[in-house]
Amino acid sequence: MKRPHNINERRGFLKSAGLAGATLSMTDFGFLGRLPAVSAADTKLPSNAVEFSPDIEPLVRLLEDTPREQVVETFAAKIQSGTSYREVLAALLLAGVRNIQPRPSVGFKFHAVLVVNSAHLASLNSPDSDRWLPIFWALDYFKSSQARDVQEGDWTMSAVDEASVPPSHRAKDAFRAAMDNWDVDAADTAIVALCRTAAAAEVFDMLAHYGCRDYRSIGHKAIYVANAYRTLQCIGWRYAEPVLRSLAYALLNHEGQPNPATHDLAPDAAWRVTQERLASLPAEWSHGRLDAGATRDLLDTLRTASPSDAVAVTADLMVSGVAPQSINDALFLSAAEMLAQQPGIVSLHAATTTNALQYAYRTACGDETRRELLLQNAAFIPYFRESMQGRGNVAAKRINVSDDAGESDGAASVDEIFAAVSSDRSRAAADMQAFLASGGRPESLIHAARRLVFLKGNDAHDYKFSSAALEDFYAVSPQFRNAYLASSAYLLPGSKDRDNGLVDRVRDALA
Repeated sequence: MKRPHNINERRGFLKSAGLAGATLSMTDFGFLGRLPAVSAADTKLPSNAVEFSPDIEPLVRLLEDTPREQVVETFAAKIQSGTSYREVLAALLLAGVRNIQPRPSVGFKFHAVLVVNSAHLASLNSPDSDRWLPIFWALDYFKSSQARDVQEGDWTMSAVDEASVPPSHRAKDAFRAAMDNWDVDAADTAIVALCRTAAAAEVFDMLAHYGCRDYRSIGHKAIYVANAYRTLQCIGWRYAEPVLRSLAYALLNHEGQPNPATHDLAPDAAWRVTQERLASLPAEWSHGRLDAGATRDLLDTLRTASPSDAVAVTADLMVSGVAPQSINDALFLSAAEMLAQQPGIVSLHAATTTNALQYAYRTACGDETRRELLLQNAAFIPYFRESMQGRGNVAAKRINVSDDAGESDGAASVDEIFAAVSSDRSRAAADMQAFLASGGRPESLIHAARRLVFLKGNDAHDYKFSSAALEDFYAVSPQFRNAYLASSAYLLPGSKDRDNGLVDRVRDALA
C-alpha cells in the first residue's frame, strides 16, 4: 500500500478532494501541543484485559484513549511523523476487537470491526491521492462505536485463560467440538491453540464452515469471517489471535435462542439440508458447463423458493453438470434484484453477505467447505427475501438481464447518473445500464461511486455495500455485469447528497 511520503504528495491528496492551498507543514500542527504524551506507563492495561504485542499496543491505546473530536487530528499527526498505513489499519482492527462486543447481535456497534476491511478495500482501490480518506473515516467511526459499547456495559476482551488452552495435537478436535456444541468458553481457548499451531489457510477453512452454517445476524457472521481474514492478510497473521477469539465468539451468537446444538431451530434448517446433500455431489462438481439459461432459471426459482428448497435446487444443478459460475451469477443477480425491490438494510446485507460467501468460496481450500459455501449462499437468498417481507412492501421489480438495456432518453453522462441517484434511483439505475450497454467504461462509474462514498458516506453500510458491490462487478459473468452494477444505484450515494464533512476535517487536521 503506497502512502504519501512527502509534502507535495500530501498536497496532491488534498487537491484531488477540492482542497487546494492547504498547508501541510509540521510547523502548522499547533494542536499537537494540546495532546497528552503517551508514556510507557500509559500503555499498561488492567491485568484481566488482553494485551497486544509491544509494537502495536501503544498505537491501539492512543486510539482508545483519544477523544473522538481529536482522533482525526491526532492520527494525522502520527501519519505525518511516519506511522504506516498497515500500522493504523492494525490498530483499528485490534482496538475494535478488544473494545466492541459482538453482542447482542453481530452488527450495530460491532460494525466498527466489520467495516475495517471495507474501508481497506475502498482505500486499496482508490487513487493514491484518496487512500487515507476511508481510514480517517473508520477511525472516527470506531470512536462512536466505542462510546456505544461503554453505554452498554463497557465490555473488554479478557486475557487468554492459558491454563485451559488445549495442546496443539488436540486443537482442531477441541475447536470443532466447542463450535458444534456452541460452547463459548471452550471455543475461546481452542481457537487460541489453533491460531498458534495451524496454518492460516486451514484455520480459515474451519471458520468459513461455521460462518455459513446459520442465518442469525442477517449474514454478519459470514461477513466477519471474510473481512477478518482479508484484513489479517494485510496487517499480518501475527495479530490474528485476538481477532480470531472475537470471531469465534461472534460465530457462537445465537441471539438468546436455545442452544442450537440441542434444539431444532429455523435459522439452522437449511444447514441440515446442505449437510444431507453434500455426499450427492459428484467429484467433478466444480468443472461443469457455463449455462446462462440455468442462471436465469435459478434466478427465477430463488424468487419463491424456501431456504431448504434453494439448497436442493442448487445441488440438483451441480449434479446435472452446471458450472458453479453460472450458479454464482444467479446468486449475485438475486441479491442485486432485491436492492430495487426494497432498498434498505436487508437487501444491502443480501449483497454484502453474498460478497463474503463468494470470497470464502474462492479462498477456501477444502472441497467440502467450498460446496457448503455455495449451497448456503443459495439458502441465504430466500432467508433475506423472508426478512424483507417482514419489513414492509416488496416491490414487484425484476432485474433486467436481457440484452435490452431498458428505456432511456439517450446515454446519460456519469455526472448525470449520480445526480439522478440523489432524486430518482430507478431512473439512475436505468441510465447506468444504458451507459454501460452503449460502451461506457464501468471503471468511470466505479471510481465516481467510490469518491462519492468518501464525500457523502455517513454510515458503515455505505462503505460495506460500496466495497462489496463494486468488487463483485468483476465476479459476475460479462453478459450479466451491467445489470448487476446498475442495481447498485439503489443504495450508492448521489452527488446531490449532503457532504459528510470528512474532507474538511482532514484538511483542517493537516493545515
